[in-house]
Amino acid sequence: MPATYTYDIFSTLDGFGSYGPGGDWGGYWGKQGPELLEHRYAIYGEPQRLVLGANTYRDFAQMLAESSEDADVRDPWVTRMRHLPTTVVSTTLEAPLDWPDATLVRGDAIDVVAQLKAESDLPLRSHGSVSMNRALLDAGLVDFVQVTVFPVISGRVGTVPIFRGAADFDLDLVDSRTFDGRTQELTYRPTLH
Repeated sequence: MPATYTYDIFSTLDGFGSYGPGGDWGGYWGKQGPELLEHRYAIYGEPQRLVLGANTYRDFAQMLAESSEDADVRDPWVTRMRHLPTTVVSTTLEAPLDWPDATLVRGDAIDVVAQLKAESDLPLRSHGSVSMNRALLDAGLVDFVQVTVFPVISGRVGTVPIFRGAADFDLDLVDSRTFDGRTQELTYRPTLH
């Protein structure tokens, strides 16, 4: 049976996965709370393989290199995530990567993930990697879309619309949770419309 693939993404209510110049919010938009952080820690404690695109790998590596020990980017769940076996898909990066258990795989993400799904004994999860995951979603390789919606609208500073340009999908809600009374995690099974 093929491994499942989960596209795990943080979003504002208006669908942005990041903020641009002039934005003074961090990756959680200042809305992380103990329940969310505990849940993220548990998710990344499960056996799985992380799959990252080159841009997200570069962003994570840079944020970690430039951060202090008490920065949000060094939350315990991020440390757990960073120590998972990881496949980084890229045609531009060079080995070795600054990631403890990373394998650099050259090629098209669709081909790489299709092969991983066929061969992996572990479930696959990708956090971020928006453009790669849109392509994988369109190719039918994403089993679950897990969107963590933070209670903010970033209409002026929001960048990286997480689904702009994706195909049309029907979504079957398979799980929903609220953390800290304000942050929603919605997990869907996508079906091409």
